[in-house]
Amino acid sequence: MAEIVYPPVLKLAKGLFKALGLKFRLDGTENIPETGGVVLVSNHVSYLDFIFAGLAAYPKRRVRFMAKKEVFDHKISGPLMRDMRHIPVDRMAGAASFKAALTALKNGEVIGVFAEATISRSFTVKEIKSGAVRMAVAGKVPMIPIAIWGPQRMWTKGRPKRLFQRKVPITILVGEPMYPKRGDDYDKVTEDLHRRMSELLEKAQREYPEVPASGETWWQPAYLGGSAPTPEEAAELDRKEIEERKARREAKQATEETG
Repeated sequence: MAEIVYPPVLKLAKGLFKALGLKFRLDGTENIPETGGVVLVSNHVSYLDFIFAGLAAYPKRRVRFMAKKEVFDHKISGPLMRDMRHIPVDRMAGAASFKAALTALKNGEVIGVFAEATISRSFTVKEIKSGAVRMAVAGKVPMIPIAIWGPQRMWTKGRPKRLFQRKVPITILVGEPMYPKRGDDYDKVTEDLHRRMSELLEKAQREYPEVPASGETWWQPAYLGGSAPTPEEAAELDRKEIEERKARREAKQATEETG
């Protein structure tokens, strides 16, 4: 299928990166094979991660990201996501998303997965599930961990957008491929994946070329002296957010039922 939308979107993004003077560090990109299916597994620190994670494979490959259905329902992002052949994830119908991703893998595509599912408020790697491992096994393809650091300064959960902040360093580290296979203990492989992602992210954070200015320590993880929530505090914030979202859903449903 001809790529009509992806190339101009990439060109526009690269032009914007240049205009903003973003400073990129990409290491380990040679670990991404030039052909064949791949599951690219990234950490999640910002709403912009899918843009930057795609650079890990560019220009050799184009990544089809799995993203929540709500992004595809949006009047602006939806058409772009569909035309770039990204894959919607409906949490109420996960089997369909898995099947679509598996078909793409078997057709030699690179599938991008944010295994944490939601943005990590602590800027450490949250607990991840075995979906990426199972996908790689079912598709008989390698799984490659990557870590992204820097985009949280531009737009992340609970903070104002700073989309046009200039000269932000962006670090993208690509780890060595993993080759899970049928018969493996998927939980143990997932633990190994989590460890590798965490090591890559810590390396990116410790080697980042800037430290937060006074009043800006929110974007630095607590273990490095920043004021971001600890993993335990972040988990509690996530729990409260889920409860609030559920309460709003139930209130809306009750209102609709009573007319």
